[in-house]
Amino acid sequence: MKFNIFLIIISSISLNLISCGGSSESNSSNAGSTNVSDVVIGHELSDAQMLNPINYTDAGAGYIMKNLFYPLLNIDFETLEYVPLVAASRPEIEVTEDGKMNITYKIRPEAAWDDGTPITAKDVEFTLKVIKNPKVDNLNNKPYYEFIEDMVFYDDDPLKFTFKCKEVYIQAEIQSGDLPLLPRSIYDPNGLMNEFTIKDLSINAEELATNEKIMEFATIYNSEKHQRDKEWIGGCGPYSLDEWQTGQKIVLKRKENWWGDKVKNGGMYFDVHPSKIVYQTINDQTTAKEALKAGEIDVMRGIKERDFDELKKTDKFINNFVAHTPPQMAYYYLGINVRKPMFSNKKTRQALAHLIDIDKVIEAIALGYGTRTIGPIHSSNKKQFNSNISSYPYSPEKAKELLAEAGWEDSNGDGVLDNTIDGENIKFEMEYLYNQGNDKRKAIGLMFQEEARKVGITVNVVSQDWSIFLEHLKQHDIDMFCGAWVNTPIPNDHKQIYHTSSYNGGSNYVGFGTDETDALIDEIRVEIDDDKRAILNYKFQEILHDECSYIFLYNPKERIAIHKRFSNAETSVMRPGYRLSGFSVKNEAIANN
Repeated sequence: MKFNIFLIIISSISLNLISCGGSSESNSSNAGSTNVSDVVIGHELSDAQMLNPINYTDAGAGYIMKNLFYPLLNIDFETLEYVPLVAASRPEIEVTEDGKMNITYKIRPEAAWDDGTPITAKDVEFTLKVIKNPKVDNLNNKPYYEFIEDMVFYDDDPLKFTFKCKEVYIQAEIQSGDLPLLPRSIYDPNGLMNEFTIKDLSINAEELATNEKIMEFATIYNSEKHQRDKEWIGGCGPYSLDEWQTGQKIVLKRKENWWGDKVKNGGMYFDVHPSKIVYQTINDQTTAKEALKAGEIDVMRGIKERDFDELKKTDKFINNFVAHTPPQMAYYYLGINVRKPMFSNKKTRQALAHLIDIDKVIEAIALGYGTRTIGPIHSSNKKQFNSNISSYPYSPEKAKELLAEAGWEDSNGDGVLDNTIDGENIKFEMEYLYNQGNDKRKAIGLMFQEEARKVGITVNVVSQDWSIFLEHLKQHDIDMFCGAWVNTPIPNDHKQIYHTSSYNGGSNYVGFGTDETDALIDEIRVEIDDDKRAILNYKFQEILHDECSYIFLYNPKERIAIHKRFSNAETSVMRPGYRLSGFSVKNEAIANN
């Protein structure tokens, strides 16, 4: 699952509120028809970047598209087990004698596109072709599918296929099952990708990058029409894009003849109720909180900790909403650009870690909604989490000691440390970047700024609009930044964030990595024995901690409010913490209408 992306919190003011009563349309879902609006209005802090399920990089867009594009498999919100969606069942997996893997699926016979044509193995192939097309703009996504090198089809069964994998891969089942299936009729009506095979695209990607059809397809697929135009966006999920008002709302409409309604006992992802789901953009947290109190939105997550504590004390909130605080499989961190000369010495980076009072951050900034962490593996994964590692303790004295060892001193008595690096004398002045509107990350920066000042380091706390902030990260034009990554309950693959091959085009923004850590990451990715993989993960976490390219802060707890008129509104550790498509109006709400 591609949830390893930044928690996006952007602030600019834009508001176009809809009452929580929504429209008076009757419910067209399998929940039955009532006179009570079943429209669900969820809050979003910013517009989705795009609704292209292969190219997107922001979490908010991913949450929306889970309703538009169904994959072969998904993860159950409650059990955290893999469950079939478009697939008829979980796949058969064979590890071959030569150390490769075969993954065989069958598609549900009910599965169909909106025009009634059946979904077949060739549709799965097309989606994988799009991902592997070397000119399609999805560099963050491609590494997850490198392990698939070919596909096998069966003449006697168009619904059956086998992924031929070049290696054993720890996430092979869920990654192979997480393909957001694309209809060729919308995304390649002229058949530009027809002549290419998965094997071609796996082996000859560099050569095919100059192929005219490859380039023509990618130009069309990367274009805005497949990002925003409802006529050119479509999958086999229960909803279609109904409306997108930029900066205001995205509206999804439930399909009247969705194939999933024919599936009996299919599980939670076939239990779909609202006739419409509205993703309401309110860029200002305070304005969003007031909209929630006024009943103008039904669901809000990421509520500021102080606001959440205050809301829970008000009668209006108590009477109309339920407060939830599920744990998040996410972590906040400070990233340090290790490839900048002034940060190349790990003692310098470790010194910065000793200037962060993490307990104070959790208590004063997160208001207790968090627990300390030491790395990318969540502590709930007891076998893989290295409990022998402790966070760098807050210690200005230790920081001074390490800075001196790294050659930093106040040589001219101006109160600012300096050092001679690569023959040039430089002052220790650095930027701390955070995305505009994120008060928590700003507060962390200001706290760090003050502690750094005391030891002779000048820190400039700089906010940037999200798009500019993200571009600076991609270009490695950073000193230090505050970010967060979201995980899912599947085996950790560290390649996208920590492998040196992900420095250009991936998410290794800080430039971490050596031959040793690359080898560890590569070995972890193919080790399916939990005990053996734990040994490797322990070593990787030790190195990551020692190199200190990331200062790991804490795992947050979510703060969610959900209107009481809905049932089936349980929360989960899975982001975003709830499943809007499952919400149904309570019987008592219907009776009181």
